[in-house]
Amino acid sequence: MIKKIVNGWDALWRALQHIDWLGPLALRLYLVPVFWMAGTEKLMHIDSTIAWFGNTQWGLGLPFPTVMAYLASLTEVVGAVLLLWGFATRLVAIPLLITMLVAIMTVHWEQGWLAIAGSGSPAAMRLQEVLQWLQEMHPGQHAKITELGVPVMLNNGIEFAVTYAIMLVALFFGGAGRYLSVDYYLKRWFHRKS
Repeated sequence: MIKKIVNGWDALWRALQHIDWLGPLALRLYLVPVFWMAGTEKLMHIDSTIAWFGNTQWGLGLPFPTVMAYLASLTEVVGAVLLLWGFATRLVAIPLLITMLVAIMTVHWEQGWLAIAGSGSPAAMRLQEVLQWLQEMHPGQHAKITELGVPVMLNNGIEFAVTYAIMLVALFFGGAGRYLSVDYYLKRWFHRKS
């Protein structure tokens, strides 16, 4: 009986090895729009980004805000392109991970874990007050806003940034995956050359 279970497990494992590239591909394709949108948004409004990075009263108060703003923006944009192609995946995971760690510490840390405010939080309560006011004053607008469900309030906690960081760690250690990555074909080419 145990031998059948072990043999069945081995057969399943061998079958799954043929599609083990799907995990890294899914991680890469999930992260591409995340970093592309974040980076291009920063670049399109680079003056505002620089001001936000440098201002100590309402911004992040980072040193060298111009350098930091361009580094963060370009890391995200170039990183998204490289992740899309699966090129230099392990290498690009490092600066992207650093970007996530800086974002966690400077932007999201004070808000705690949750990215979306819980129903009992002050932010969610304020949103409920606004929705109630809107229902009383402008029922048509309230219906438009709530037709797909009850809106939520972002809490801006570390949850999303930590999730992206974990995905980047997995790509750093696991690589881009087989078949649908430039890294895979470069590795095969180098092995044939040596």
